[in-house]
Parts: sequence; C-alpha cells; structure tokens
Amino acid sequence: MQISTRGLEVLAKKPARIDLKFLRQFPEYLEARGGKKDSPEPSPELPDAGTGSPLETLQKSFADLRTTLAAELLDTIKARSPQFFERLVLELMLKLGYGSFISDATEHLGRSNDRGLDGVIREDKLGLDVIYIQAKRWEAAVGPATVREFLGALDQAGAKKGVLITTSTFTKEARLPFSKSDKKVSLIDGLTLSNLMIDHDLGVTPVETFQIKRVDSDYFEED
Repeated sequence: MQISTRGLEVLAKKPARIDLKFLRQFPEYLEARGGKKDSPEPSPELPDAGTGSPLETLQKSFADLRTTLAAELLDTIKARSPQFFERLVLELMLKLGYGSFISDATEHLGRSNDRGLDGVIREDKLGLDVIYIQAKRWEAAVGPATVREFLGALDQAGAKKGVLITTSTFTKEARLPFSKSDKKVSLIDGLTLSNLMIDHDLGVTPVETFQIKRVDSDYFEED
C-alpha cells in the first residue's frame, strides 16, 4: 500500500478528526465504497482523550465545524448549474485580489466558442496581463488529458496564466503536462476551493463570534 497524493494533502492540513463523515467529502473514498454517499452505518467517534484544555477543546470544535462547512459548501456547489459555478469561480478570484482594483475586471465566457475557457480576469486596465479560468463541476478526478486541453486553450488565447478549478480532485498524473510548458497554471481542487471560500467569506455568513480573554497582568502591577 502507498499513501495517495490526496492523503498527503489532507494530512498536511492537520485535520482535527478523520472519520467516515470526514472521508465522505472525497470522491476517491466514495468510489471505493461503491459510490454510496449516504451509508446507513454510523460514523464511529474517536475516543476523547479528556486531557485537552478548554481552549484546545474550542479549537477542535472550530476545526470540526469548518470541516463540516467545507463539505456542505461543495455539496451545494455541485447542486447548482455549471454556469453558476463558473461565475462563482470568477467572484472568488476577485476575493483573492486578482483584478480587484479594476472595474469590469472579470468576463464570464462559457459560450460554445469559448475554446474551453470559462472566464477571464484582467489584471491591468489595458488588458495586457490576463488570467484565464476553467471551471470543472465534476465528480470524477481531473486527469492529464483535461490539463493538456486547458494548456492548448491558453496557447490559442495567447495567454501565459491560467487557473483550473474543480469540485473534485486531480490525479497525480494531472501535474505532468506542466513539465513541458512555460505557462503559469494553478490547480485548485474541491477541498481547497471550499476552504478559500470560507477564508474569504464567499457563500458563507458568520453565525457566532467568540473572544477569548486573559488577565492583563500589566494592569495589576503596582509601583
């Protein structure tokens, strides 16, 4: 057995808990389970160590809520139309700061003659520096053939920058075409997408805010 690229990515994020509920957000797990997302078997809870501080407990609860929210976001996106997803991706790029200082910086393409490109972002007023977007609202993992098609579309558009975003995952081989290309292309999978949306308040709204305070020892100092 060998750990997959997806497994390495998940472990790098140091999730607070990995149980069946957490795993169901990944298409690879659902495929291994025969595509049954709503399994009748309960998700086993990991035993509570009982040694964590109240702050650690709060941090763990926050991480659990974030994981659940990320999965819910992906499910919601997948239930919308591809056109909705394409517009969402362009709005996310603005939230990330690309073209945010230019009026009408984004353009939704998504037409039959769009050469496989779903949107464009202009980073300067003259449109000399642009980023092309391709959005894949998929369940299956994106492979190298799709990446090569995207690189070809960038060539036809005369572009050097691109972002390929999917609601699923990328295979390990999907990154191989970049070794022979001078393009600057970012691959964003579903988990990264949902976390970026949470970080930049896109499609989510705050429910509760907590402040953690401590004693100000400087206040109690006496001369």
